[in-house]
Amino acid sequence: MSSQGSEIKAALEHVHELVLSRNAQQIVNGESLIGRINTFIAVKITKIVGSMWCAYVFAILALISLPAAIASGSPIIIIGWIAQTFLQLVLLPIIIVGQNVQAAASDKRAEKDHETLMAIHTLSAQIYKINRQQTQILDLLDKTSK
Repeated sequence: MSSQGSEIKAALEHVHELVLSRNAQQIVNGESLIGRINTFIAVKITKIVGSMWCAYVFAILALISLPAAIASGSPIIIIGWIAQTFLQLVLLPIIIVGQNVQAAASDKRAEKDHETLMAIHTLSAQIYKINRQQTQILDLLDKTSK
């Protein structure tokens, strides 16, 4: 069989696989028991910290120290409170929420792309089969006309 023929055969036999964000978790920590435990803990903590409720709690927590920062009268302490306490504490969960939304959108696009590719693959395989049959018919007609 020619190289092109084996490539076509491989393409026809190819099994498409849908890979989503949740399917790739073992890449980070591995598939061992410890890796699965680490992934489980990391995902649980990320779900908790990566929620708007956590952002609200962190904002309230940060606001508790605001009166002391203002009472100090020092611009450096006030700016430090804004940058180091409020922004870092509150933006962390908000950024995680945004990343979760983007990951969900990416997974949805992957699912739709997968469906489209499966349809294209099915149609292409059918076209290839019809083309092969037509070639066989043309070869038979060519042999009978000689």
